Amino acid sequence: MVYLHLANGFEEIEALTVVDVLRRAGIDVKTVSVSDDRQITGAHEISVLADILYENANYSNCEMIVLPGGMPGTKNLAAHAGLEARIKEFAEDGKWIAAICAAPMILGNLSLLKGKKATIFSGMEEHLIGAEFSKERVVVDGNFVTSRGAGTAMDFSLKLVELLKDEHTAATLRKAMLV
Repeated sequence: MVYLHLANGFEEIEALTVVDVLRRAGIDVKTVSVSDDRQITGAHEISVLADILYENANYSNCEMIVLPGGMPGTKNLAAHAGLEARIKEFAEDGKWIAAICAAPMILGNLSLLKGKKATIFSGMEEHLIGAEFSKERVVVDGNFVTSRGAGTAMDFSLKLVELLKDEHTAATLRKAMLV
């Protein structure tokens, strides 16, 4: 199970591309609203209905937390105390945490990326506290996956498929979707 977290102001391409690609790969992914409502509105005024509310998520079955970027979505995710605690728990347990665009700032601000290679949206590098900044489109270091932004959402999604399933499945999807 993968939980992709949504907060008002999320970047639609980054969130929905991940959900679409992972589901194409047969990976069980659920969108999780961190607000009081399942209906979440993105940074570009696209509303989506999250699968579940945060309080109904069962993290014992979750193998990856995904954090899309966007503003103010990233700040809204960062402000959720329960999600912060889960992120720290996943980091300690060595479980996958994936963040794209502005969302790696959440991990950096929690000092979880110290000594790791990571990337983030241009101009936000100061939030990668203690990390080695990379300009690569997608960076995997330990149990952390980071990516640059909306334009890297497909690469990010396919990397998640590769990590959660295998390289063959990712390659097959890449070819089928003409990436």
